[in-house]
Amino acid sequence: MPFFTQDLRNARKSLEQYRAHAASPHHERYSFPFFCGTYFSYRRIDVRRTVAIARDVGENPSYLDVGCGYGDFLKRVREFLPDAEGMEKDAGIFYGLGIEKPGYIAVSDAHWISKRYDVIFVGWMEPGQDYRDPVAKNTDVVITTLDQGLSLAAEFDGHGFERVARWRTPSWEDVNIEIMNRHYTKMGEQKRAELAKMRGAHNLWYVYARPRVAGRVREALKAHIAREDPDDRYDFEAVLDECGFGYMQKLENPAVPEPLWQVSFD
Repeated sequence: MPFFTQDLRNARKSLEQYRAHAASPHHERYSFPFFCGTYFSYRRIDVRRTVAIARDVGENPSYLDVGCGYGDFLKRVREFLPDAEGMEKDAGIFYGLGIEKPGYIAVSDAHWISKRYDVIFVGWMEPGQDYRDPVAKNTDVVITTLDQGLSLAAEFDGHGFERVARWRTPSWEDVNIEIMNRHYTKMGEQKRAELAKMRGAHNLWYVYARPRVAGRVREALKAHIAREDPDDRYDFEAVLDECGFGYMQKLENPAVPEPLWQVSFD
């Protein structure tokens, strides 16, 4: 749904107030993901995995990020794929706040995708929205993230795709809860430690491909992971580590059975 301009202005004012007292300049990307980050949390290895898949599909791959917002993740991808594009349907998030829209982000609805792409990334689909059909029609490879229990319309199994691989990371809210408990809420250490044991990781990454390219995509991702370097990092990843969402870390919460960022192949 489109945002009301006044609501956006109020939210940005809250962000400015938050910045004045923030314990770290990196906290805002998890506390104010709409403006400063993404609804899914990621590391540089997630960007690298995405790029590796795209490069396997095409020598100079075309890439579209649907519902990219201000393009936080897209900007990281463009460091490796400079022609990568974004699509955001709500022009008001730019023009209503006097924010310059990058030329590589088109203002358009996902139902109006007008050409084919080697890879389409769907990082966020609002509950109640479903544009899987136009996405599926215009690519052979889809990389999607979904908030477990929320964005089920981001699954492409019934649209002529095979799920190739999956992994789990925390959502922005999972991280923000830990940030608030550690830095902005008064509570005893014992209570904080008890709550930390209950932390979850609700963001799921899925890689889908048409059957004719699924094997190739799977092998390319396996080859990439074999040489993956977790020390190739962004500065903000220190927040994830501090909050107990380390690379390949196993949480105590039984609802999170696998280590974070561990890839499972289907």
